[in-house]
Amino acid sequence: MSGLICNTAAATAATLRTLSCTVILLTACATAPERDAISMTKSPSQWTTVQSSNNPITAQWLSSFANPALSALVQDALNNNYDLKAAAARVDSAREQARIDGSPRWPQLFFISGYRRDALTASETGAFEALFAMSWEIDVWGRIKAAQQATVQEAEAVAADYHGAQLSLAARTAQSYFELIEANLQIEVAEQSIKDRRTIVELVRGRFARGLTRGLDLRLVLTDLANAEAQLASSRNRGQIVTRRLEVLLGRYPGNNLKKISALPEPPTVLSAGLPSELLARRPDLVAALSRLQASDSRVESAKKALLPRITLTAAGGTSSPALTELIDPRAVAWNLAMGLVQPIFTGGRLKAGIRLNEARTEEAFNQYQSTALNAFREVEQTLAAEQWLREEEQALKEAVEQTQASRKLAVYSYRQGLIEILTLLDSYRSTLNAQSAHLSVQRQLLSNRIDLYLALGGGV
Repeated sequence: MSGLICNTAAATAATLRTLSCTVILLTACATAPERDAISMTKSPSQWTTVQSSNNPITAQWLSSFANPALSALVQDALNNNYDLKAAAARVDSAREQARIDGSPRWPQLFFISGYRRDALTASETGAFEALFAMSWEIDVWGRIKAAQQATVQEAEAVAADYHGAQLSLAARTAQSYFELIEANLQIEVAEQSIKDRRTIVELVRGRFARGLTRGLDLRLVLTDLANAEAQLASSRNRGQIVTRRLEVLLGRYPGNNLKKISALPEPPTVLSAGLPSELLARRPDLVAALSRLQASDSRVESAKKALLPRITLTAAGGTSSPALTELIDPRAVAWNLAMGLVQPIFTGGRLKAGIRLNEARTEEAFNQYQSTALNAFREVEQTLAAEQWLREEEQALKEAVEQTQASRKLAVYSYRQGLIEILTLLDSYRSTLNAQSAHLSVQRQLLSNRIDLYLALGGGV
C-alpha cells in the first residue's frame, strides 16, 4: 500500500514539474517594485524661507525650552494618556495579524484523540482513537509570502502612526501648557486693570461730589469698570477650559486642579530646518504613507500570483484500538500522504478583478503619499515664515505696551488738570489692557509655533 502511494506521489510530482514549467512560461510572476521616497517625491533643494542658524533639529526638542515642569508634564502624558495607549494596542494588534497571515507558509498539524462506541445488532464495540492530520500549501511562487509582507508593512505603518501620535501628544501637551500660562497671565492683567479702573472710579466720584465733573463721566467710568469685570470673568473661564483639557491629556480627571504657573519661557533661538529631503525619512506620517504604499504593492504581487497553480501536501493517519495501551504500538499506525495541484481556470473574473482592485488601491496610496509629502512641506514652510513674522509682531507689541503705559500716566495727570475729557482717559486704559493682552497672546503663539515647527520637521520628544 505504501509503495503504491509513493509511486503515485512521484508521478504527481513529475506532472507538477511539467505543468509548473508551462505556467511559468505563460504567466509573468510580477514582484513588488522598489519604492524610494526621495526618487518618487519632488522635493526642493532648500526651503524658500531660509533661516541662518547652526542650531539643527534635535531628537529632544523639549530641552530647548529649559523648563523642567513642561518636561515632566509631557512625560506624564506619554505615560498615562489613554488615546496613546490605544494606539500602542493597535501596534500590537497589527504585529500579531502579520504573524497570523504568515502562518499558512508553514505546515498545519492537528492531533485528534477520542473514544468511539459503535452499537451493533447483537453487541456493542468501542475503540480508542489517536489520529493526526497535516496540510501544507507549498508557497512555490511566494503568493503567501507577498500577502504576509503586505501585512508586515501595514504593521510598520501602524508603528509609524504610533510614533506620530507620541509626537502629536507631546506637542498638544506643551501647547496646552503654554495656553494655561497665558490664561493665568491674562487673568492677572485683567485683575490689575480692574484695580486701576476702580481707582479712576473713585477719582471721578470725588470730582463729581465736588461738582467738578458731570454725572455722565461717572456713568462712563462705571460702565468701563463693568466691562473690565466681564473680561476678567471671560479670562477665568478660558483658564478653567484649558486646565481641564490639559488634565485629560495627562490621563487625569478634569477637576481643574493643576498648579498655577504664571511665567512664559523665553522662545528658543532660531532653528535650522535642514534639507527638505531629510523630512521624507524623519516624519512619521510620511514613513507610514510609504509603508502603506509598499503594502499595496505587495498585495498586487500576491493577487497576480493567485493565478498560478497551488501545490498542496496533505497527510492523515493514526491508530484505533479497544485497548488504550495498544495506541502506542507503532505497528498499528496507518497513514496516507497525498500531493495535489489546483490551477484556477474559471472563477467568474474574481482573480483578475482582485488584481485590478489592488492596483487601484496602490494608485490611491501613491497619490496619498504625494499629498502627504506636499502637506509636510507646506507645514514646514508655513511655520518657518510664521516664526519670522511672529517675532516681528512680538517686538512691535512690546513697544506698544511701553507706549500705552506711558500715555496712560500722562492721561491721568492731564485729566486731573482738566486738560482732557474722560473718554480720552478711558481710551488710554483700554489701549493699555489691549496691548498687554495682545503681547501675551503673541508670546504664547511664538512658543506654540515653535512646537508646530518641531512637529512639522519630525523632531523627537
